Amino acid sequence: MFDSVSGLVIVGCVLSALAGYRYLRDGGEEHRRTDAARAGEREEATPDGGYASPVVGLTDHGKPGGLMRWLTTVDHKDIGVLYILLGTAAGLWGATDGMMIRTELLTAESTVWTVETYNAIFTTHGLTMLFFFVTPVFFGIANYFLPLLIGADDLAFPRINAIAFWLLPPSLAMVRGGLLTDLLARGLAPLPIDAAALVALEPVATGWTLYTPLSVQMENPQITVALLGLHLSGVATTMGAINFVATIFTERADEVGWHRLDIFSWNILVTSGIIVFAFPLLGSALLMLIADRAFGTTFFVEPGGGPLLWQHLFWFFGHPEVYILVLPAFGIISLVLPKFCGRRLFGFQFIVYSTIAIGVLSFGVWAHHMFTTGMAPGLRASFMAVSLAIAIPSAVKEFNWIATLWNGNIRLTAPMLCMLGSLSTFVIGGITGVFLASIPVDLVLHDTLHVVGHFHLIVVGIIPMAMIAASYYWFPILTGRMYNRRLAKAQVLLLIVGTFVTFMPLLLLGYEGLPRRYGFYPPEFTPLQQIASIGAYTLGVGVVLWVINMVQSARVGPVVRDADVWNLKETGQFTREWQWFEERLEDAERRDETDGEPATGGDAPEKDGPQSQDDREEGG
Repeated sequence: MFDSVSGLVIVGCVLSALAGYRYLRDGGEEHRRTDAARAGEREEATPDGGYASPVVGLTDHGKPGGLMRWLTTVDHKDIGVLYILLGTAAGLWGATDGMMIRTELLTAESTVWTVETYNAIFTTHGLTMLFFFVTPVFFGIANYFLPLLIGADDLAFPRINAIAFWLLPPSLAMVRGGLLTDLLARGLAPLPIDAAALVALEPVATGWTLYTPLSVQMENPQITVALLGLHLSGVATTMGAINFVATIFTERADEVGWHRLDIFSWNILVTSGIIVFAFPLLGSALLMLIADRAFGTTFFVEPGGGPLLWQHLFWFFGHPEVYILVLPAFGIISLVLPKFCGRRLFGFQFIVYSTIAIGVLSFGVWAHHMFTTGMAPGLRASFMAVSLAIAIPSAVKEFNWIATLWNGNIRLTAPMLCMLGSLSTFVIGGITGVFLASIPVDLVLHDTLHVVGHFHLIVVGIIPMAMIAASYYWFPILTGRMYNRRLAKAQVLLLIVGTFVTFMPLLLLGYEGLPRRYGFYPPEFTPLQQIASIGAYTLGVGVVLWVINMVQSARVGPVVRDADVWNLKETGQFTREWQWFEERLEDAERRDETDGEPATGGDAPEKDGPQSQDDREEGG
């Protein structure tokens, strides 16, 4: 059964690749058609019934058309789009793993997948989501919008930016190699080619923490390939982070001093700083682990450093990694939330200070993942104190967001619904994390599903929610069109409900002592497991609706003609990226007037613009 599902996944990936190729090819054709229209040829409707958007956020001057444009570009906006597409594809792949996990857990016995398959699924789910979904998507958003927000022409090192991105696709293929190589071997079976080496590469089943001695002793050669892939992705991430730091320090416009730097850029700066310190250490540890597997060294086995050395090195990276994932989401919340409250962000400076404090303290909490390993009581207490302390700057953010909402003119748009959902899940996910920082509580709950519930309330309840909020908020800039508002609201509500229904039962299962990482369990836990699986399927439906809304709205959504889509000028929050978009719209309008042609029509909105429709529907 696993083989058939694997085949479906690959077929889906192939179809997605073909669709992506067609989109890029059509983009090139659109580029050429637009040039022809400027020369006097009247623009025609596209076959799908919509009309080409007169303005999108991408620039095409001096670039080749079609696929070559995307393979050779060093434009920060193009690379941002590539990052977002790659991260989204990886996220959908990892989410498919999550659905497979929840399907297995519908029944107490292992009835859907084998134990080995289940171990492989939750391993690749973790590695894919942490390394190839979250960071690439946030890097894509930062690539596109950070230079616009700080008044820079591009990132400081455009070519390094492109190289950093193109290291990621082969990294992803190497980490997910066990599945891909199996299908490749099946494809080569009719040919006179020896595919034994490909068959030997089985999916990694060590768990995403890659704990030793298991990851050293397992003979599966795919583990070594996956370690190299993770190392390569770390190199790419570090290169990207250095680029962001250099850009913020050296490429800001003259009028953008540190006191005027926007909150999203502050969060990207701190995130990049954490990456620069954390990822090289992980890369070194991975090389040492590869040496243990390939050359018989004893860094992480007895009588050398032993398994605990791996845990220390891994979690010295691993807990800062949590903040690498979540700080950009905090930045988006802090940036977008005030826009739909009609107020400025409450306590801007305190939120900046709290972000920096989180960045510093994140390197002092790693050993709370190891309370059960028998470390010295005094050392354990010190890590508990720091772990509790890091809750303070996190709480500062939550209180300031709530204070921003207080007495605000709240508009319940889709981005705002995402914000409210994130604030709700952050309260529960954050508080359960505070309990886990306490040694007595952690000793009881450490290896239970309670930890899974706490962690996923943060990473699912905040990170994808912030990404989706950003996709709706900046959708007009990215595509020149507007998304379907009603579908967006329904989709966001499904995500919020699905998040609570999926992960709250895991907290209860953990309190009752059910351990994590098992594909089977005692029958008395079945009802809560089934509720969690129903919640996961609800999340899946919400994600599918989001994909449909993004794709269909990018094709035939109402064309945006007024850059003040969200009525931000009324509250003085018409920030730099929207000003840049407004200039692009005005340039297009002047070109149309010079060419003597009317503005592109089709399914364009009413004269007063889509934001006015939004106001009527949402009471803004």
